[in-house]
Amino acid sequence: MQSVQRRQAIAAAAQQRYAEFTGGETQYTSGTVHQLNKNSTAIEREFYDFYPTPRDEYTPKGSSPKLTTHPTLTSNVKFLNFYPFNDIETISPRPMLFIAGDNAHSREFSEDAYQRAAEPKELYIVANAGHVDLYDRVNLIPWDKLASFFNQHLSR
Repeated sequence: MQSVQRRQAIAAAAQQRYAEFTGGETQYTSGTVHQLNKNSTAIEREFYDFYPTPRDEYTPKGSSPKLTTHPTLTSNVKFLNFYPFNDIETISPRPMLFIAGDNAHSREFSEDAYQRAAEPKELYIVANAGHVDLYDRVNLIPWDKLASFFNQHLSR
């Protein structure tokens, strides 16, 4: 995010925090779309097939199912201050296994993390899998890879 955009996002969150402090309504951002249409993207379709369905949907008491994947505007700013790849190489020599679906829109993040990480590391790409497929589609989860990696690196 550009520094101008970052400052604008932080300023908007600060203003919203004060509005909520004085009794204003909570504002939410992004998240899973609430309906699909002919213009829906592949990512919107994939997430819609998971989050608002019995595969995952959970609505906390006092909330709405329409808000379960939407962070608040004020909490969303915390993501601006967190970049998980900073200093990833310092995890070494602890082994890291990165798993991504070959059709996952997020695959590039796993590949980036893998490139930045120090050894020992491994990147495993699951054929015919998207991003959320590896959450709950047990036939796609690479159980054998998980077992062999953990047995190799975590056994005594």
